[in-house]
Amino acid sequence: MAEVGKGVNAGKLASNVQKRITRAQEKVLQKLGKADETKDTAFEEEVAKFNKQLADGTKLQKDLKAYMAAVKTMHECSKRLQDCLAEMYDPEWFGKEEVDSIAEDTDLLWQDFHQNLVDNALISMDTYLAQFPDIRARIAKRERKLVDFDSARHHFASIQKSKKKDEAKIAKAEEELGRAQKVFEEINYDLQEELPTLWDSRVGIYVNTFQSVAGLEEKFHRDMGKLNQNLSDIMTKLDEQRLAKKSVPTASTGKSEEAANHNLSESGSDAPKSPAKSREGPPVSRPPRPASSQEVKQDNIINLLEDAVVPDINCSTQPQNEVPTVTNGSSDGELPPSVLYKVKVLHDYGATDSDELDLKAGDIVYVLPFANPDEQDEGWVMGVKESHWLQNKNLLAKGVFPENFTQKLSSGICHQRLLK
Repeated sequence: MAEVGKGVNAGKLASNVQKRITRAQEKVLQKLGKADETKDTAFEEEVAKFNKQLADGTKLQKDLKAYMAAVKTMHECSKRLQDCLAEMYDPEWFGKEEVDSIAEDTDLLWQDFHQNLVDNALISMDTYLAQFPDIRARIAKRERKLVDFDSARHHFASIQKSKKKDEAKIAKAEEELGRAQKVFEEINYDLQEELPTLWDSRVGIYVNTFQSVAGLEEKFHRDMGKLNQNLSDIMTKLDEQRLAKKSVPTASTGKSEEAANHNLSESGSDAPKSPAKSREGPPVSRPPRPASSQEVKQDNIINLLEDAVVPDINCSTQPQNEVPTVTNGSSDGELPPSVLYKVKVLHDYGATDSDELDLKAGDIVYVLPFANPDEQDEGWVMGVKESHWLQNKNLLAKGVFPENFTQKLSSGICHQRLLK
């Protein structure tokens, strides 16, 4: 059996060698112009399109892999950056747990993005290009079979033209020509059907690939934008926490809040003393003074606010004509000059313009009259935070608030009526 196998292999090898020799001879004759060559211009155009399509697809696959490698690199860099923030973020800082959670979510988001690119873009691209090697091999086989067909055709023609006609040789040559023609036409027919279809399929693969990449990018950046916004909000809160701690007096400054309030009340340049305290003898009760035009205008604004619909945000008020709680640093409980009344904010209020006060729960705000009543908008009054006033009390030496020192305060943030 082994000898038979060797004989078969040897015979097949000899046949293949003979075919190669015959094809080489036929090509030489065709190049020299001694033998005609079968031409198919339409098929050659399809082959040119096939080669271009293969080159474009290979380049797209290469660039897509490079893009995904860059995504993976960005993922690794982002993870190191988030890990660095999580490690150096002190546990007592605001939003420590949220920062750790954002780091984990960011890592998962990058992983999902990369995997979705593989599943929806790279795999489909690989499948698309996987069919090209087989078709290219069949195109090469068609070219060989075309040479065999031309060679058989020329051989048959030469035998027919010979002076001594051998019917057996003619019949054999004709049989070989028919067999070569049949093999060539079968391959040629299949390729003529497949190549145009393959050429049209490139549109679909490009659409699917770039739609997938664009959609995945859009979703990734949208989700990543939310995480980045959350992280930015935490950083803003952390900075506000730092600024708030800096504004609170500490023992290291050598001054306590009580001492600052005492200096404020005792300083003659900061605020004028009460006339009742400048006289000797027992305090004398003063008759109520007539309301000024500014106070009448303020009362009218207050009456309008009573019927207005206001947000569900409360702030406590303290009338000026009652004995106030000493929260402004004055030992006698009096408000600074030009102050109509003050309020205590119970809920945060974010300013929507540069000339508005940005309020936090617990802030004490001094409400002031407008310098020009005609500029006052309905539902708005002027105010300054007590903490701001304490830090800049020397600006009140002349008994007035300087320009750009005060900002707008929406009276709508108070649920109850504002009292003088």
